[in-house]
Amino acid sequence: MNVAVIQFLGTNCEYDTKWAFELLGAKATVVWHGESKIPANTDLVVIPGGFSYGDYLRSGAIARFANVMKSVSDFAANGGKVLGICNGFQILLEAGLLPGAMKRNDTLHFISKHHHLKVINNNNTFLKELSGGDVLNIPVAHHDGNYYIDSEGLAELYANEQVLLKYCDAQGNVVSMNGAVDQIAGICNKEKNVFGLMPHPERAMQELLGSSDGVKMIQGFFK
Repeated sequence: MNVAVIQFLGTNCEYDTKWAFELLGAKATVVWHGESKIPANTDLVVIPGGFSYGDYLRSGAIARFANVMKSVSDFAANGGKVLGICNGFQILLEAGLLPGAMKRNDTLHFISKHHHLKVINNNNTFLKELSGGDVLNIPVAHHDGNYYIDSEGLAELYANEQVLLKYCDAQGNVVSMNGAVDQIAGICNKEKNVFGLMPHPERAMQELLGSSDGVKMIQGFFK
């Protein structure tokens, strides 16, 4: 599998992400945001975490205008798979590739820790190696991860099985972590080929790192 990892000014998780996919056997290439096209043989585009353009204006709002994003949007429109992690999720929202928006955490603080996630829907490429109700332990690191969508949009997300992950405790009880609507941590588009989540599965690839629960998440793209 060929993975294109997009790099912006301020991105800081591109090499962690590259390493995670290569650990599972993919060929991963870091692609500079100034490029006009992603590699022709790309099977998956990943927009990794970090602070693109210093998170000035709004998180991801400047990155969405980068040269490479036209190619990413075209790739997604043609059914190509795209994964946005943390700042990457924010960029996908700003680019209109996923519905909703991000607000500042309700605590007004940067949150950096391991946190539990509950799998809500696995009827998609990303989470198909997991089961509904599974509880994962995945690091989070964000200041603007408070996902928002209006009531009409939220109903549509549920109707189309687009809500993928929610914040929960170790027993799987859904809990508030950053004030997100319905405690949503990850979603996909209607076509189920564009995925976004605030937590960092690439930081949970080995027990030495505190958890290996990210492996099954990423493995879904390989099959």
